[in-house]
Amino acid sequence: MVQNLDYTSPATQYTADVSSNVFTKDRENYINVLGIQQLNTLDNVSLLDIFLSTNNVVEPHYHQNAAELVYCISGSAVVSIFNPFTKQFHHYPIGPRQVANVPQGWWHYEVAASDQTHLLAIFNSPTPDVILGSDLLKFTPSNIMAHTYCMNEKQWIQTVAPVQSTTFIGPPKNCSGEQRQDQYYPSHYPQTFYHPPY
Repeated sequence: MVQNLDYTSPATQYTADVSSNVFTKDRENYINVLGIQQLNTLDNVSLLDIFLSTNNVVEPHYHQNAAELVYCISGSAVVSIFNPFTKQFHHYPIGPRQVANVPQGWWHYEVAASDQTHLLAIFNSPTPDVILGSDLLKFTPSNIMAHTYCMNEKQWIQTVAPVQSTTFIGPPKNCSGEQRQDQYYPSHYPQTFYHPPY
């Protein structure tokens, strides 16, 4: 139970409309958010209700205070996770009734492999913190990046200039086909999904 919450108070919430707190890219790509700010009786749990169309990406990020379980309700996606112990990326295709688990603090992203993909991301924190790749690229001082990696600072500035901070779902709406690959979903990922019998 949540500490210091008066369960007799009329302000205590036991239900919520998940669609009342939403981050929207467009009508096919959006994320409904439910955390302790939306439902004050939550205790060590929160969720993101994610809707994506083909090749849209929940941008690379990590949660320093929460693990994430990604459950596919419909459609299909690839959950990509960087294992900091093996220094390898692993790509896990999931379809309906399948999950991928992202340990706390691990760099990861999700790419929709089909239209009308619906994912539920469940966290073991009432407010999962997030560090977004777009914010790291946008706000790390260019002179530090150039010096640290022995790069030309002007080239770094030019390279990251198009990055929009706090992207959440990429690519951005104003991205033209010339700026990105039209088909992100890599052909080497299996696109068939095993559905265990009940």
